[in-house]
Amino acid sequence: MDDDRTVFVSIILVNYNGASVVLNCLRSLEQFIHSFPYEVIVVDNNSTDGSPDLIAKDFPTVRLIRQSENRGFGSGNNIGVQAAKGDFLLFLNTDIELVSDPLPHLITLIKDHPNAGIVGPKLLNADGSLQLSTAAAISISGEYHTLKQLKQYSANPNSLSGQQFNRIQAVDIVVGAAFLIRKDLFQTLHGFDETFFMYFEESDLCQRARDLGWAILYTPEVAMIHLGGYSVGKVSQRMKLEYRRSQLYYYQKHRPIWEQIVLRIYLLIKFAIAAIQSRDLINLKIILLVLTAYRFQLKSA
Repeated sequence: MDDDRTVFVSIILVNYNGASVVLNCLRSLEQFIHSFPYEVIVVDNNSTDGSPDLIAKDFPTVRLIRQSENRGFGSGNNIGVQAAKGDFLLFLNTDIELVSDPLPHLITLIKDHPNAGIVGPKLLNADGSLQLSTAAAISISGEYHTLKQLKQYSANPNSLSGQQFNRIQAVDIVVGAAFLIRKDLFQTLHGFDETFFMYFEESDLCQRARDLGWAILYTPEVAMIHLGGYSVGKVSQRMKLEYRRSQLYYYQKHRPIWEQIVLRIYLLIKFAIAAIQSRDLINLKIILLVLTAYRFQLKSA
């Protein structure tokens, strides 16, 4: 935790009803990080499970910022950065648990590569098996590749434990559950685009960084446990809709018009079939979204 020394790294978490995970995350930070002066900032998005009070009680040195409403993951992180003192920002999901001090390697790696703006670690499941820690650039072909990889991983998690995830390399996207970024780059990018309430915000950030010539690095030399989808799972129906809303917005922002059309046609077919096969109202809501949300208001981010 930071003391009278200059803060070097600001660790930022956005909490939403994460009482049973965020405390373990914060404990792991206290247990393992002893290398660089750091601060921890938790932005609470109007949780109702008592987790903000637990954080304040058990971790008095954590800077807790309480929001009066849930404006989404990107907005919460942007608010946290406004209070950050460090030259580097380490964004963590509240369901991350450290198994070692990640800062010496992450800081050394990003300093040794002046063109690197973002570095992501290897993510592990609770049982130590590998998680997908990177993704291809978002596009029709990129999403097909990522979906194919995800199906392969779901069938056999060990199938992806080879060379692909065993070396430091430049990638298109690192998973937003954990990554280090230069603060000045984050500010140049004007932070997360808050139009993304949930999903695709890290893909958008990585894309905009690469558009400016910055490299995105993945490293297997640092591993973190990611329990995965904790807050999302509690409101899964809404998040299904938010996923498609963010996907449509991302394509409008970064992809050519023909890909936007192909995506909409694909979604209409996919969820029309799903609506026929199931009475789940979410399928009709997604169809309505695809038909009505033709253009989003693009932000300057």
